[in-house]
Amino acid sequence: MEKLSIKIPGYVVDVASKLAAPGFQAYLVGGSLRDILLGRLPLDYDIATDATVEQMSEIFKNAKHVGAAFGTVVVPYLCKKHKTHHEVEVTTFRVEREYEDYRHPSKVEFVKDIHADLSRRDFTINAMAARLDNLDFGTYKVGDTLYEYEVELIDDYSGLSDLKRKVIRAVGDPNERFSEDPLRIIRACRFRATLEFEIERATFEAMKRHVEKLRFIAVERFTQEFIKLLNHARRPSLGIDCLLKIGALKIFIPELVSTVGVEQPLGHIHDVYTHTLKVVDAAPPGVVRLAALFHDIAKPQTAREDGHFYGHDIKGAKMTEEILRRLKFPKSVIKKVVTLVKEHMFYYLPGTWTDSAVRRFIRRVGQDNIEDLFALRIADAKVNPESEWEPKELKMFREHIRKVLEEDNAFKVTDLKVNGHDLMREFNLKPGPIIGEILRYLLERVLDNPELNEKEKLIELAREYLERAQKS
Repeated sequence: MEKLSIKIPGYVVDVASKLAAPGFQAYLVGGSLRDILLGRLPLDYDIATDATVEQMSEIFKNAKHVGAAFGTVVVPYLCKKHKTHHEVEVTTFRVEREYEDYRHPSKVEFVKDIHADLSRRDFTINAMAARLDNLDFGTYKVGDTLYEYEVELIDDYSGLSDLKRKVIRAVGDPNERFSEDPLRIIRACRFRATLEFEIERATFEAMKRHVEKLRFIAVERFTQEFIKLLNHARRPSLGIDCLLKIGALKIFIPELVSTVGVEQPLGHIHDVYTHTLKVVDAAPPGVVRLAALFHDIAKPQTAREDGHFYGHDIKGAKMTEEILRRLKFPKSVIKKVVTLVKEHMFYYLPGTWTDSAVRRFIRRVGQDNIEDLFALRIADAKVNPESEWEPKELKMFREHIRKVLEEDNAFKVTDLKVNGHDLMREFNLKPGPIIGEILRYLLERVLDNPELNEKEKLIELAREYLERAQKS
């Protein structure tokens, strides 16, 4: 049994000490221990114990019962000094049996042995445990402050060795692990990207062998893992390419598979798939990375013999919306990503963009999306040596946008100095489509000439619009 020093925050020390006081075991486990051993600060902490949910509820009066059937409670902590909120997940030692639906075990058996608990875990680097209940806790404060302790490391599957070798290896028989829960296949690709580790050969072959079982899992589970892959990796391309090679990408995003080998003879040195992965790596995490993944998704469908991909931005936006809806992304995310894909082809040529054109650009893209769109455009150009994009043009465009935004401009109907009620009262109109038509017409006029955004002028323009409509 190896001993080593680790640092854990005061609120985690508090959980361990409260479990230890009545004689229960407490082990730091899973990704939190893995990250500590890698020299990283974990995002969250998991503790395994021999205490039951009922016993934990007596110890932690404010615990949240999020998975009582699986032996899990969440202990919340509010660290007032740094105004941070943390949660520690505490789970009873358990083993899982008979995964009939490739999703949930049909039987969970609670045990008193940490070794049995570790045997059910996915990969060796996640199957280690650091004993906390036998520590000399001394004086500590509940909070973010880190305390260093020498702990006993339980490492039945050589996880520490695999960490040092930078290897992802299944616990025991990989065929059994992936048969229990195929989502572990996606997790392996995520760790390939976030840790930049290699996947051990037998584990990789088992992933390919069991990949079709992924068709039985809920798509939301894939999406949750995929978001982590995109946002928590320095090079998401490592994980995405892993999904391609094992056959998982064709199950969830077959449209992306179609970009493999699609050459771009004009202005590019890479095929669409390779270029896409490079843009993803260069883009900042969040909606920009998601948009980078799909910005050229329609190129296989819009390829011309002359080497152009006319309309790939417009068609790509429609395809992106369909894909993200299929993957159950939130509507707000879908709306932003679709906008970025649709608008990613913009070029700013100084002297050719009028203030009116800039106002229409702002209206079309949305003020909240402009910086994200610029970030996508930069990533797209930066990875392509043949790009004609000039950074100074972006600087000039930003300045032009800033100038327009500083003026009292209207970019949407609600910015107009009149509203629907004004129109109904002035022209004795009833609620109906005509109100929206007039307001949209007025906005178009104001986008061309902001000086028209005065109530009297807008009323007069509305009058002219109605008179023309009646004549036609």
